[in-house]
Amino acid sequence: MQKYFNNPILPGFYPDPTICRVNDDYYLVTSSFEIFPALPIFHSKDLVHWKQLGHVLDKKEWLYLDANLFAGGMMAPTLRYNNGTFYLICCNFADSGNFIITTKDPTGPWNKPLPLPDVPGIDASIFFDNNGKCYVTSTGQFDFADSTEQGIWGAEFDPDNGELLCEKKVLWRSALRGAPSSEAPHIYHIGDWYYLITAEGGTEHYHSVVIGRSKEPLGTYISCPHNPIMTHRHLGKNYPIGNPGHADIVQTQNGDWYAVLLASRLVGGFHKNMGRETYLVPVEWEDEWPVFSPNTGKIELTYPFPNLPYSPISEIQQDIDDFDSDELDMKWVFWGTPYQDFWKLEDSMLKLKALPHKIASPLKRIDITILHSARITHISLALFSTRS
Repeated sequence: MQKYFNNPILPGFYPDPTICRVNDDYYLVTSSFEIFPALPIFHSKDLVHWKQLGHVLDKKEWLYLDANLFAGGMMAPTLRYNNGTFYLICCNFADSGNFIITTKDPTGPWNKPLPLPDVPGIDASIFFDNNGKCYVTSTGQFDFADSTEQGIWGAEFDPDNGELLCEKKVLWRSALRGAPSSEAPHIYHIGDWYYLITAEGGTEHYHSVVIGRSKEPLGTYISCPHNPIMTHRHLGKNYPIGNPGHADIVQTQNGDWYAVLLASRLVGGFHKNMGRETYLVPVEWEDEWPVFSPNTGKIELTYPFPNLPYSPISEIQQDIDDFDSDELDMKWVFWGTPYQDFWKLEDSMLKLKALPHKIASPLKRIDITILHSARITHISLALFSTRS
């Protein structure tokens, strides 16, 4: 009997998914913006059932995050695996910009982040080619023949010391002339072509996934004739799933292709109460171009289950916490890096200390909010304070 899975595969606040496969195992990381610990990492055997392993960044001394209504923080990671090492590149908008971090074991610990001052832009990504060379891509403002706009640049890259090994080269402008926010680049070497998947149109209603290809990793990428390869902007604002984009693709051990991407379920009109969530869609190849969600061209709420071993997560994640551990469970996170000791675990209780703030004074800065499971529907406690 045919099994089906439901979208989203990660419901709630899990935007900008990035995925990689190592043998029969799949690993996925999403953005976390101003939440601490940062960058949740998940594991799956079947692309549908995901178990959180922890967070890539969980040390306060390595991570400064402000709390500014999710206007900054950790955005658009890329996770890749090469020769026994996991590499994650990301940007911290609240601190020093792009960095790269590595580990041999995705459950942690991760090594200290390496800042990348020579890698400007947002949504930086890395790509390991078959010949062992590595490349980095990111965004920048470029003077094209008819305008100045955001595009994608690339360069050969040493991921172990963070150095560019050649001059930056402009790879891509946009699929639609004048389209804003060309971003989220990922390079793949598939067959005889290098493919560059990006997002454009901004992260709201006009969000889209587009693709180009080239014979060289740092060549000029030619746009797919049926771009965009995924968008819902033509469906109007009443379609129940909005703003899909920011895709990453993966090939299964059986040769099938899938894409993970963000989108939002609309509630009571054009409202995205659950934020940007992670969805999974099948991908097929025609004329050496990918077709997302064949036959319909849009994200469906259900699809046939992947041709992979059905591997439901055995542990049931409880919403009730007895606080019997010496450490907070990974489902408890903070809004902004906590800068004061205002809580402790004691006698099977979570004890909280109220931080002083004059009600009559303007709130200069929101510093701490605890979220449960990093999902809007599970907000449990909120503590606000100002910093002198």
